[in-house]
Formats: sequence, structure tokens, C-alpha cells
Amino acid sequence: MIPFQHTGPGETRTTTVDTPGGRRCVSLLDLIGNTPVLRVSTPLPRHHPGFWAKLEGVGPATMKARAALAMLQGARRRGDLDDGGTVVESSSGTLAIGLSFVGRALGHPVVIVADDELDDMTRRLLHAYGTRLEIVDRPHPTGGWQQARLDRVEQILDEIPGAYWPDQYNNPDNPTGYHQMGLELAQQLEHLDALVCSVGTGGHSAGIASVVRRTWPDVRLIGVDAPGSSVFGQPARRRVMRGLGSSIHPDNVAYDQFDEVHWVGPGETVDACRRLAAGTFVSGGWSTGAAAMVAAWCARELGSDRVAAVFPDGPSRYWESVFDDGFCLRHGLTAVADEPDTVDSVADSVGHRWARCVDVPDPCERRAPRPDATREEELS
Repeated sequence: MIPFQHTGPGETRTTTVDTPGGRRCVSLLDLIGNTPVLRVSTPLPRHHPGFWAKLEGVGPATMKARAALAMLQGARRRGDLDDGGTVVESSSGTLAIGLSFVGRALGHPVVIVADDELDDMTRRLLHAYGTRLEIVDRPHPTGGWQQARLDRVEQILDEIPGAYWPDQYNNPDNPTGYHQMGLELAQQLEHLDALVCSVGTGGHSAGIASVVRRTWPDVRLIGVDAPGSSVFGQPARRRVMRGLGSSIHPDNVAYDQFDEVHWVGPGETVDACRRLAAGTFVSGGWSTGAAAMVAAWCARELGSDRVAAVFPDGPSRYWESVFDDGFCLRHGLTAVADEPDTVDSVADSVGHRWARCVDVPDPCERRAPRPDATREEELS
């Protein structure tokens, strides 16, 4: 077991004790990290040599607990967050759970600003965890749901003295929180040719890549985005999938690290999630299904199982979407593509069920003023 860094780089502390029956943890923080990898060989949808799935859903607060811990501890070290200070963040997904988890462990009240699209299960969980939940009920007239949420965050920061906003998209502590995952992969796998990561804030792909390339300098980093997400330069439009993609360009996306990017459609993603559940038992939501599709394709292309994919969470929050027949029927979510169409540029990727591009430009270097988004469904 790799000791988890609770106090920052170079200050390793663990209260975990290995016993014959397994780990004995004194702190909630001891539950973060050290997640297993599982070899997945289920056809997705075609047969492939297998790939290794990093099962972040095994942890109690999924992958985002790593980022939440790094961001809050970074703020505490800098003096931006005092003992007992309130944490305020805009989120409608796994980060809300991760911040609630880490906030409880470190003694910080947490306020989450979400919107009407927040699923019922997450609402109930956050209330059960003692998190204050603020719901915005209408989008901003020009900035959509995301701007409405951020406006409410600013109001709450003004109302609560000493409150801290992590700002997950632009906080460099976010990628730092995933260095540990890179170290774990380097110990768990003998060799790695390709690493597949879904991309929203850009945190885990940037954090892992900077570490695993110390062990395997030639490993390919493959990003997975959602059609209609502007992270890699597609025009932003309304999206069914939540958990990957964004209508903004987060500072944490390490564009220069990616060797290629895939845009996987929601129909193909649903099919992958259900195939994983039936064939592997281990499954997840939108980010997991899309990453699994790309990892299976990559293993097939390489003819090798030296491929790893990060499964950010489990299936429990997606019973009203990915695993709901009625939802899938209403949105016309049927799988059509069983492999990607290779395109020459990001512009050529629009309109495909599944597209792949090996030219990964940084859209921030030449983007026009950001168009208004009618609805934001970002990784949060």
C-alpha cells in the first residue's frame, strides 16, 4: 500500500495500519486513494485484448475526493482557508460528494451551489452528509446555468466571512491531487503504452500524466470528451452527458500533454456502461463508459492489454439516466458506432457519433470571445 500524502508534497502522514484482516483506518482521509486496477475484457462492443481499469468508484467519495483534499489542504497551507472555515463551490456531481467528505474530515462546513438538473440521489446524499445545498432555479439570461451558479457562489462568499471557493477548473491544486494516482499506477502495472482519461476540469489527466511519464516516457495520453463540449474546441451546445466535457476552457487542461482526443456519443456510452455491468459487474456513469469504449478500442489497435483507463465513479448516481430505459428512449440513445471516425481537425469532428483526432490544439490560443452557453453540463 502506498501511504497517502495528507499534508502536501514531501509531508507524508498516514494513520492506516495493515492488519491480517486488511487496512485499519483512523481517519476518513485514510480511505482516499490506493484504489485497485481490474483487467476488463468485456467486448465494448467488439472483442479486444483487455485493458486495466483504475476503479475510483471503490472509494467512499469517488475520484474527486483526491482533488478536494489537495485543494482544501493547499488553501489551508496558504492561509486562504482558516480552521473551521466554510467551503463554497459550484457543483452538480462527484466534486460535491468529494468536498463534503473531505470537509467533514478536516472540520469545514461545505456549501454546494447546484441547479435544477441535480439528480435526486445526490441531493439526498448531500443533505444526509450535512452539506448545505443551494439550488438556482433559472439560468442566467446570457451565461446559462453555470453563470447562475457562479453568481450565487459570489453572493454566498460575501455573506459568510472567511468562506473559501476552491474554483476546481482553474485551481492548480486540482491536478496535484492526482499525482498519487499516477504513483499507484506506476506500482500496479508492469508497463503502460496508453492512458485513457475523460476530460472536464482537466485535473486528473494532467496530474496523472506528469507522473506516469517519469516511469514510461512514451506512454500515450488519450483524452475523452463529449460531443458539444468546447474543451478541445468544438462549438458548445446542449449535451445529454454529465461528468465530462464543458462549455468553458479550464486552465487545468494540459493540452500539450495529449496525443489524441476522442468524442464519444451518449448512445455509445450508455451501451458501454451496460455492457460493463453485464459482463464485468463493475460499471459507472458517463465518464466511465466513454473512457472504457476508448480503452477497448486502443487495446484492439495496439493488440495489447498495456492500456489503462480511469473509471471515475460507480453506477449508483446514474439509475435515472444511463441505466433508465425510459430516459434512453426519450433521448434516442442507441449505439451506432463501434469504432471512431478519424478526422483531421477538431472542426471535422462535429456531427460524428464517435470521432478521433490526433491533432490536439489548445483552443485558448486562438479562440474568439466565448459564445453564451444556454446550458452548462460540466464535470463537477
